[in-house]
Amino acid sequence: MNNDSLCANIRELVDVMKKLRSPDGCPWDRKQTHESLMPYIMEECAEFLDAVAEQDDANMREELGDVLMHIVLHSVMAEERGAFTFTDVVHDIAAKMKHRHPHVFSDEKVTDAEEVVGLWERVKAAEKEHAPEKRSSALDGVPMHCPALIQAEKLQKKAAKLGFDWSRQEEILDKIQEELDELRAAMNAGDDTHADEELGDLLFAVCNLSRFRKRRSGELLLAAANRKFKNRFMFMEKELASRGRDMKDCTIDELEELWKKAKRHAKPEMSAANPAEGE
Repeated sequence: MNNDSLCANIRELVDVMKKLRSPDGCPWDRKQTHESLMPYIMEECAEFLDAVAEQDDANMREELGDVLMHIVLHSVMAEERGAFTFTDVVHDIAAKMKHRHPHVFSDEKVTDAEEVVGLWERVKAAEKEHAPEKRSSALDGVPMHCPALIQAEKLQKKAAKLGFDWSRQEEILDKIQEELDELRAAMNAGDDTHADEELGDLLFAVCNLSRFRKRRSGELLLAAANRKFKNRFMFMEKELASRGRDMKDCTIDELEELWKKAKRHAKPEMSAANPAEGE
């Protein structure tokens, strides 16, 4: 696609969204606010991630279009109140990428991916130093609307950069056991409030282990476990359907045997790619 075609297509999408927001456009689109659209853009991003996990190019293309539609719609709404335009959004992100990749767009030299990450962090730190309002905590900047597992990992990474981290993964395993023991004690005492707190601590500790291992993010590991559970459960459903039976009519022993059979017939899970280190 040449630049003229690209510009024409982008212009068309911007015009479509402006038309939908106009007085003679769509009542639903006119009614929306940045806040009301929050669940929808999160859903579209999740659907794109599903398409990536399934290696479905056609669906990836469609879902990327849905995400782009939301970006343009938010930009059009901002333009209506004189805040910024879609052109501003595109210009700013292009400028940011150039600034954060001096090894590509200027004379900075790097030899490997690890040096790129270090350079990225130095450039970001310099940007924060010149920000209008400095952040009050090293943990500032973690988005509170991202999934809690990702949020925990980002908080832990920021703390680790300042030296507040574990030395060995075995220490984290001990911490997980400690949290598990505390959860068990709270449950045995019948203290539901304390048990809830300890359960949260246990999840945080498990996230620390996946983050410390630097192999797969906790989010991707849990997503893989979810897919594995879903595939095995669906296998059980199909097995029962072939026998003319319903799962709710089975005993727990029968379901356990079916689960073991599902495990034996399970396909290997697709390995999750390493998450991007940038924030």
